[in-house]
Amino acid sequence: MAPPRSFLWTRRLFLTLLTGFVLIPVYVMVSSSLKPLADVTGKFRWLPSELTIRPYIDIWSTVPLARYFVNSLIVAGAATVCSVVIAVFSAYAVSRYNFRGKRVFTVTVLSTQMFPGILFLLPLFLLYVNIGNATGIALFGSRGGLILTYLTFSLPFSIWMLIGYFDSVPRDLDEAALVDGCGPLGALFRVVVPAAIPGIVAVAVYAFMTAWGEVLFASVMTNETTRTLAVGLQGYSTLNDVYWNQIMAASLVVSVPVVAGFLLLQRYLVAGLTAGAVK
Repeated sequence: MAPPRSFLWTRRLFLTLLTGFVLIPVYVMVSSSLKPLADVTGKFRWLPSELTIRPYIDIWSTVPLARYFVNSLIVAGAATVCSVVIAVFSAYAVSRYNFRGKRVFTVTVLSTQMFPGILFLLPLFLLYVNIGNATGIALFGSRGGLILTYLTFSLPFSIWMLIGYFDSVPRDLDEAALVDGCGPLGALFRVVVPAAIPGIVAVAVYAFMTAWGEVLFASVMTNETTRTLAVGLQGYSTLNDVYWNQIMAASLVVSVPVVAGFLLLQRYLVAGLTAGAVK
């Protein structure tokens, strides 16, 4: 039975409005990044009176954007790798073995997601400063300290999601690998991990996006040398002027890795989130 025409027109109208709601800000960002600063700060126009790529050239000299870009890649990449590796071992142990405190561990891991991130800002700041004073290990103002900070947020969710995904992988695969002579680690890396690639990719994308766009901790835990992109974009706003065209251009440039990665891994991400959310 075909749906009524009123439903079809209502759906089309809703989708059109939703598309405009999503694409109009993107168009304004792109068009503003191709305008001279005088056009951006003047009366708004839908069509630029003059097109220029100068903002895309100036963004690299107005602030040290390349250094911020490298810092973000190192921090986000290291946090992603560490989160995936630790989550795989932890989730496999919880999924395949029974041990005392198993339920307490899983509930504790999941309950950490209930607390707002700002609640941990002052404790982590004091902890890093005291560790640095006592041992000489510079965690505050370093990339390593920021990586550890991001692990506290991405790791609990990553473990919880991979537990659900590993539970959906038949245990018969593990038993068959053990019969063929594999040990527990061999069964994990040769059988379970290949079968759980979508879930692992979903965890990696989540961890990377969490670290890539985080602002609060990066603004406190970094200095001029270790500053990341999310905080470095503030440098385009000075006491004398705000370079809106460069802000828009830089925002588009820093979004490229996340958008490209999401598009390339979209099918793995959807499959991993769907399977990992249901046990």
